Amino acid sequence: MDLRRVSLLPEPLKRAFLEWIDPLAGGLIRAGLTPNRITTLSIIVLLGSGTAFGLSELRLGAALLLVSGLFDVLDGGVARRGHMESKFGAFYDSVMDRFGEAALFTGISIYFMTTSGQRWPVLGLGICFASLSGAFLVSYARARAEGLGLECKVGMAQRAERILFIAVPTLIWGAGRHGELLLGILALLMVLSFITVVQRIVHVWRITRDPETPAAIALAAGSTPAVAADPVAKGT
Repeated sequence: MDLRRVSLLPEPLKRAFLEWIDPLAGGLIRAGLTPNRITTLSIIVLLGSGTAFGLSELRLGAALLLVSGLFDVLDGGVARRGHMESKFGAFYDSVMDRFGEAALFTGISIYFMTTSGQRWPVLGLGICFASLSGAFLVSYARARAEGLGLECKVGMAQRAERILFIAVPTLIWGAGRHGELLLGILALLMVLSFITVVQRIVHVWRITRDPETPAAIALAAGSTPAVAADPVAKGT
């Protein structure tokens, strides 16, 4: 087994989900919505999610997080199906994703610090910022690799996994007694994020050290190898 390819969500499951929502992407195209507008809508919903977490409305925050994740997938589907892909769209989407994640984890950290009955509020704050750092590093590792022309879509805790990992348990059980469930989820997510960073570092190291790979040949020649488009929504 190639440990670099281990993921919490199997690739066939991701593709099946994309096929399931494909008609919805078609409907959005017919309605005249562009990918950038959908991205903007996704971020507005995600800001609402972070606000709900900060106000201790955890299940509302989790539900909004799932809706935001759906829009986050749909903008890529609309771009591909409607032939509206653009470099600015990819850039805008990536930047807005990071902005939204910052808002989400800020809201969760406010929850830990302001809600009475928390057993470890300061620990919750620290884990929130460590989880956010891990999420940013996961995304940066891929962005830096692809800036060199290297494919880097590997790892356990990519964006879809991070959204589901926080939203689904919180929607069902809330934060748990004294916030311990949400704290445990974030702690595990933090660990998985840093494991994903290591997976991506090892992946890039292996494909660049092998002189026979197309990427290594292109880099040795001083050119930037082409990176294939991601067919499975954003895996940042």
